[in-house]
Amino acid sequence: MEDETSRMGKIEAVCISENKGTVKKDIGSCKLIENYGLEGDAHAGSGRQVSLLSAEQVEAFRARSKGAVELPPGVFGENLLVSGYDLKSYPIGTRFLIGSGEGEVLLELTQIGKQCHTGCEIMKTTGECIMPHEGVFAKVIKGGTVSVGDEIKIPFRAAVITASDRSFRGEREDKSGPKMAELLVQAGYQISSMTLLPDDEDGLYEAMIKIVDEEKPDVIFTTGGTGFSERDRMPEATKRVIERETPGISEGIRAYSMKITSKAMLSRAASGIRKKTLIVNLPGSPKAVAECLEFLLPPLEHGLMILRGEGDD
Repeated sequence: MEDETSRMGKIEAVCISENKGTVKKDIGSCKLIENYGLEGDAHAGSGRQVSLLSAEQVEAFRARSKGAVELPPGVFGENLLVSGYDLKSYPIGTRFLIGSGEGEVLLELTQIGKQCHTGCEIMKTTGECIMPHEGVFAKVIKGGTVSVGDEIKIPFRAAVITASDRSFRGEREDKSGPKMAELLVQAGYQISSMTLLPDDEDGLYEAMIKIVDEEKPDVIFTTGGTGFSERDRMPEATKRVIERETPGISEGIRAYSMKITSKAMLSRAASGIRKKTLIVNLPGSPKAVAECLEFLLPPLEHGLMILRGEGDD
């Protein structure tokens, strides 16, 4: 599977200030230190290791002010000025990948916005600070050098749910959920959670609601509970959760699986959208999970980008 599970933005400025309470300056390139922040920045090592701000929000402020104030990079106290994303729209725990290969830097979103300090230098300079409601903060998971022009990616976040009475009771190892997570990671997804539950419709419904509301993943993939057994209730739970159906996904998976085995016609799997999370039921065996993901993930990228508000219909 190709790793195409993210849209790319760009680093527009890399800014630090040697002293707290002063406006940051763009230095073009800087080393990010794991669990610390930008080398030489006065705010590194704090709970808010790296501050990020969307360049589009700076331009919107510039338009509102009609050019009344100069807005050089770093003026709002941001370490990294980023184009291509509305950063505040992503949930806590979202990861940002900067650069590529061995030098790739990994950040994790820890806070959205902050309280503005009365009489701060930014307010004196601009008359309004957009960082409290537009800025975000992250910790450094993997360090390295970040430079202006580097690409920044936000991988899709996926939650995995296995429905199996026997596995939940410890009578059989759950192999499908871990296999699904392994394949998703290989495809570039970030796994937000893995959950093993019994085949109980109410329990599955409540778990999906909680994951959507609290984790806000791009997609929930489920495995198991889609057959003819009286306890196979994953489709019913899914239909209670979703607000909009996506029948083409389930129909496409069944049509593809029919080329492998005629028993695929017995699948009752459903799929649909709740808020900005897609939910997709997959079969219960590791082999079928692998086959379905191989078929599903390439075209799914386009739909997930649209759901995020990053793609064109």
